Amino acid sequence: MADDSRDIERAAAAWLARRDGAQWMPDDEQALQAWLATSTAHRVAFLRLEAAWQESGRLQALGAGWRGEGPPPRGHWQASPADRCEQMLQAVPQRLRAARTPRQWRHRVAAAAVAACALAAAWGWNWHQHAPAEAARYQTALGEIRTLSLADGSHATLASASGIDVRLSPRARDVALTSGEAIFEVAKDPRRPFAVAAEGYRAVAVGTRFSVRRDERDLRVVVTEGTVRLETPSTTAGATPSVLLPAGSVALVRGGALLVRSLPLADAQRLLDWREGLLAFRDAPLSEVAAEFNRYNARKLVVADAEAGALRVGGSFRWDNAEGFVRLLEAGFPVRAEVGADRIVLHSR
Repeated sequence: MADDSRDIERAAAAWLARRDGAQWMPDDEQALQAWLATSTAHRVAFLRLEAAWQESGRLQALGAGWRGEGPPPRGHWQASPADRCEQMLQAVPQRLRAARTPRQWRHRVAAAAVAACALAAAWGWNWHQHAPAEAARYQTALGEIRTLSLADGSHATLASASGIDVRLSPRARDVALTSGEAIFEVAKDPRRPFAVAAEGYRAVAVGTRFSVRRDERDLRVVVTEGTVRLETPSTTAGATPSVLLPAGSVALVRGGALLVRSLPLADAQRLLDWREGLLAFRDAPLSEVAAEFNRYNARKLVVADAEAGALRVGGSFRWDNAEGFVRLLEAGFPVRAEVGADRIVLHSR
């Protein structure tokens, strides 16, 4: 990605720090507006920092002796813009990270994880007796992310509302993705390839890291380490063609057609940021962004019209803070939100 998100955030903080000073001039405002117009990612980063900065009150971030009501006025402190920029970058992300994270889900399933580990240990003993090492089904609820340790030493991280069936034996390691998305970190075992099946396709690896995702329309495989062999459904002649996917590859199956793209590794890894509680977009239509939020939340984002759905959005957002995302839309885009108990309807304006 040409503009790294951290660089964009730092630039946004620098603009906000300069504007917070006493020497802000009309020419500065014009320059800021030009920078914001360059990219939706610029605008989103600036709006997010501005909202958190105002909400926290500059008193909490800079803290030096203000006794008035509300945040101190611009220019109250004599710190340089560079100092204020660093203070924002240190203070504001801490506030953003205070939101609920997927790790809290892990605490809720701690007892289940301990039981799973004990069961995996028992299956590991059976492995030496030449019996199946593991045969189990795992499922996550809406809004839950769960990391599993499998008996062969591999790990699987299930996204919201996802499920897998696992069968490990002395000769094979087979997983069926029954719903949603999962990331697999595969323990090396050349004698037993690790295969994930979905919609008639099989992603086969020996020791690597990749994800498989299925929904109503598409199947997607993202490889972030090693190489995966994607086997397509058998043809009428009986042969099973396959394609090799090195790290950075994204394979998308839609309507029976297979498209493979090669991305910079960092871009491919961002597609899996949901494991850390983030959804990353790069110039994506709002209709696609809303659908992604809906994979993790019971209260749905509904795009009311095609004009709103076509708006382009970029940046990284917490999937458990849809309301905050909607506030950013209303502040920086021609969008009006109608908030209800079970859904938020987004209208163009």
